[in-house]
Amino acid sequence: MAVLTNALDKLLGYQMRRATAVLMADFVRTLSDFDMRPAEVTTLLVIAENPDCSQSEVGEAIAIKRANMVPIIARLIERGLVARTRVDGRSLALRVTAKGAEHAAEAWRRIAEHEARFRDRLAPEDLETVLAALPVLRVDVEDSSSGNGQ
Repeated sequence: MAVLTNALDKLLGYQMRRATAVLMADFVRTLSDFDMRPAEVTTLLVIAENPDCSQSEVGEAIAIKRANMVPIIARLIERGLVARTRVDGRSLALRVTAKGAEHAAEAWRRIAEHEARFRDRLAPEDLETVLAALPVLRVDVEDSSSGNGQ
């Protein structure tokens, strides 16, 4: 069988998509017995790190639209991992429960192992470069072109 060439290998977006697919598959495998989607785990971790945050603050922090946050928060509350508390007459704050804190601690432990599997593949200077470059790429092209002329 012939080895095919692939001009896509020289494209940044193609390489990022392939790398992301591998990373996410391992992430899902790592947390498979949690019975939680990646967005739910991420939401739990953000709430654990930021007690008394609002649902909209969490959504903004992890770039999830408000309408999509509703079922995520509802599921975390239903599972007893997160609780809402009234801050004032109208506002509700989110906080992890004791069970949620245990889940978050175990998730962090497993995520550290997951991260190590991939970080260890890169030389320290390459990892530093990748971690510095990726946030630059996360900025919407429309936003960056209207800013400082870049």
